[in-house]
Amino acid sequence: METIGPDQLERLTAEKAGPGCGVERALRVLDGKWATLVVRELLLGPRRFGELRTAVGNPSAKTLTDRLRLMEHQGILTRTVFAEVPPRVVYALTEQGQTLSGILHAMLMWGEAHPDPAPRPR
Repeated sequence: METIGPDQLERLTAEKAGPGCGVERALRVLDGKWATLVVRELLLGPRRFGELRTAVGNPSAKTLTDRLRLMEHQGILTRTVFAEVPPRVVYALTEQGQTLSGILHAMLMWGEAHPDPAPRPR
């Protein structure tokens, strides 16, 4: 796996932590396990709530709902409600959400190059 060059490293470390830091802004969007997995699933196309919940590992309905609402507020995904009985709700990534694909790909490459990290201490 390749690493970043000196110019990129300087840019990465020159910014101080805080609201203006690009890394911190990205982490606010991808905060927590569920957000990253939701983006991964929505990169494949629009999904209904139940499909998302199953695909990401069955978080509680409240946890997933809260995360989806936050990501909608952040402009990462859209929520479309269809006037049907029963109501159908579909989630999809926005153009801004689609731009996260490069970050997830970098995470995939790192994970494949570094399998089986040490388990968390209990």
